[in-house]
Amino acid sequence: MTKPLADQIALVTGASRGIGAATATALAAQGAHVILTARTAGALEEVEDAIHQVGGSATIAPLDLVEGDSVARLAEAISGRWKALDMLVLNAGTLGELAAVNAYDPKMLAHTYTLNVSAQAALLGSFDAMLRKSNNARVVGLTSSVARKPRAYWGMYGGSKAAFENLLLSYGEEVRNLAPIRVAIIDPGATRTKMRARAFPGEDPETLKTPDVVGERIATLMNEDFATGHFERIEG
Repeated sequence: MTKPLADQIALVTGASRGIGAATATALAAQGAHVILTARTAGALEEVEDAIHQVGGSATIAPLDLVEGDSVARLAEAISGRWKALDMLVLNAGTLGELAAVNAYDPKMLAHTYTLNVSAQAALLGSFDAMLRKSNNARVVGLTSSVARKPRAYWGMYGGSKAAFENLLLSYGEEVRNLAPIRVAIIDPGATRTKMRARAFPGEDPETLKTPDVVGERIATLMNEDFATGHFERIEG
């Protein structure tokens, strides 16, 4: 039986663990060839091996999204092997620091916005041509509730995610009538990840849903006829 995402190419950032790894695994299970990116080669290899063990197809591309022209080089390498990109999952991000606005570390602030905003813009710009060559391109960005509901001490992360949402939706509007590219934003809600544990160290992780729940929902969304601007929060 043909799988729903057979013969489609997906790129997932931050794919070495957590939601990124779960999403990559779920997409591969539905037949997509998944390109996995993250900084840690060893962790990416583990995800790749797990995908191969269940009959899936994946390629790893270790890199740091904020390092020089890494995104442009990634796009060049991928476009040299595949004609089009059907799915782009923008998952990679950093929490930055939880602190009062008047106590921010300037270097941490700069790094947070570089990864959560500037690197995302670079990904959209570098892969735009490949997305346009797909007959049904989907771009999904991961956000947080603090992007829409400001919270004390969360301004660094929340502000960067608010900027990211605006950036991604702006891109969606720019290509809406020019190419078959649709854009959606997913708020994964409280999920058992390392970032969540860092933000809420006293929380019992067993009370939270696993990343697999989020990954499965994103994979399912890829098969739905959603419109650009689609937003949903995943409860569970």
